[in-house]
Amino acid sequence: MGVRLAIDNFGTGYASLNSAQKLPIDTIKLDKSFIRNLPQDSKDKAITEAIIAMGKTLSLTVVTEDMETQAQKDFLQDHICDKMQGFYFSKPVAPDNFADLLRNHDPSSQK
Repeated sequence: MGVRLAIDNFGTGYASLNSAQKLPIDTIKLDKSFIRNLPQDSKDKAITEAIIAMGKTLSLTVVTEDMETQAQKDFLQDHICDKMQGFYFSKPVAPDNFADLLRNHDPSSQK
């Protein structure tokens, strides 16, 4: 059917290691609470590194949310996070403007 499953807010609440082990998921989306203080907070760094490594070992796509700074982007790229989203790339876009955003996007440009 082409359906892929993701666990959102991974690392908090019901989005646990048990979920990653037992559910037929393809993606884990790292909770924003671990990203907020990267790369300054050593505990957030350790948790983020561990979750990315675990995701890779389990052949899962790892996505981070709420990325806002170049330092966060650099840290996540250095640790080979698969996908990132957040205000660093764009503020929320109204549906009517979304097609224009895609048309005008240059993937080779860097912030």
